[in-house]
Amino acid sequence: MLDNYTIADHFSLLGKLMDIHGENSFKAKSYSSAAFTIEKLPVQLSDTPREKIASLKGIGDSTAKKIGELLDTGKLTALEEITALTPAGILEMMQIKGLGPKKIATIWKEMGIESLGELLYACNENRLLLYKGFGEKTQESVKQSIQFYNAHKGQYLYADIEAYAFQLEQLFQQQFPTYQTSLYGDIKRQSIIITQLDLLSTASLPDIQNYLEKLQFLPLTIEGNQIHAQAPEGAKLVVHQCLPEEFTQRLFASTCSAIFLEAFQQNSNTKEDNSSISKVEKALFEAAGFHYLPPNQREFPEALRTLNQPAPLTTITIADIKAIIHSHSNWSDGLESIETMANACIAKGYEYLVLSDHSKSAGYANGLQVERVREQHLAIDELNAKLAPFQIFKSIESDILGDGSLDYDDATLQSFDLLIASVHSNLKMTQEKAMQRLLRAIEHPATCILGHMTGRLLLSRPGYPVDHKIIIDACVANGVAIEINAHPRRLDIDWSWIPYAIEKGCLLSINPDAHSTEGFEDIRYGVLAAQKGGLTPQHNLSSFNLEAFKNWLKERKHKI
Repeated sequence: MLDNYTIADHFSLLGKLMDIHGENSFKAKSYSSAAFTIEKLPVQLSDTPREKIASLKGIGDSTAKKIGELLDTGKLTALEEITALTPAGILEMMQIKGLGPKKIATIWKEMGIESLGELLYACNENRLLLYKGFGEKTQESVKQSIQFYNAHKGQYLYADIEAYAFQLEQLFQQQFPTYQTSLYGDIKRQSIIITQLDLLSTASLPDIQNYLEKLQFLPLTIEGNQIHAQAPEGAKLVVHQCLPEEFTQRLFASTCSAIFLEAFQQNSNTKEDNSSISKVEKALFEAAGFHYLPPNQREFPEALRTLNQPAPLTTITIADIKAIIHSHSNWSDGLESIETMANACIAKGYEYLVLSDHSKSAGYANGLQVERVREQHLAIDELNAKLAPFQIFKSIESDILGDGSLDYDDATLQSFDLLIASVHSNLKMTQEKAMQRLLRAIEHPATCILGHMTGRLLLSRPGYPVDHKIIIDACVANGVAIEINAHPRRLDIDWSWIPYAIEKGCLLSINPDAHSTEGFEDIRYGVLAAQKGGLTPQHNLSSFNLEAFKNWLKERKHKI
């Protein structure tokens, strides 16, 4: 039988959803008032004769009928109907501290955001500041509340859990200095999404259990040689216990995809049982006749092809990045001035900055109208004269419109040094529609880089469906580079398509899509993802030095 608190929750939710949908405000308020009244009643409604419910103070006939329906069926038809019309992500937003019905209505109806992941990304891009009722403090509060909420859902972006994972590994190594302990499995492989943290340790199960209890990792369960626990912060942890002689082989196997491990074993030059090698993990590669390959690159068998040669191909590193390509200033939805961003690039040793503010259709991001484009170009000219030999390139992140066209007239498009074309609106498309839209944009002579190809937001939005091979082939045919968007919530194009792109001769570009100088740091996550796909500096546009980048631009303009 339903108690008063549960009945009150139903009415409270109904009132809030009516407010979000913009329905009759008087009714919405009456349901919210009824919820408050029901929660404070001195008697249980389930024990009250039905004919007397309407006579209770604060409860009228309409509310009494709905209470009766709930008590009889366990359901409230009005609530079920309005819930069916509400996206799941909007319902989830109601769990976020600081977001009331009016703010959620603005987020959904005006911003077009339907999930927490999209909302968090909008906070990172300062989108909320453009709407009434959302200041910097509110935006930061919403951001922190979402991050706290996500931390208790059991799925994490690698970027969000990385620091905590390394801290935990260090704690175990300090606690058990005479034993071997390491991060293990997906977190060791630097997978882009982590569902649990894994540790491998040669310490005894009782000792591990005692230490976890000391750290308040509860509840604890033991299954064979594994201890399952939950961190106080919400993360799931599995500690795998093994014998010292098993450690290296177990660790190695956990950091390989199944197809990589099979290829490694088949191509190994040694007949020795690898499980007997327990010094360091690198010994496994050495004994097998291969150069060492880091855990995050043990995905595809193709990665082994050059590892038995004197000079294997060198996968890209952060040191290979020569520039910031794709960044937003406070001319659109970035936080900082162009000069501040340029100086931050210079301080980090980058040779140039490609400024790519939003185009005019991006009203949600203070996109640049044509006259503001001209003003920005003059400002860039002044800065280039001041900051030489460092150079700022005049770019724009042009919205790919519904029909695949770009966002400015030809004369304006020609005024840019280069153009990044991206889809930002009407993301719910069939594959046929998405392909038509993308291919037309790729074929436009002004398009230089295809931005975040699928529009995905990890853990919140899958992105529109595309045929990756056709898109990659089209980019090759039209001399268009494909962005590896380095924002940890995007990482789009997915790393698994990098080998095909390289095979076809497609140029890729690791870009931070930065909305502040702090966002430059996201380059690291783009590099980690690119390493999984075996990207080399030669195939990455943002690894081109200034002279090489200028030559690439000249070559493109020559082809147009």
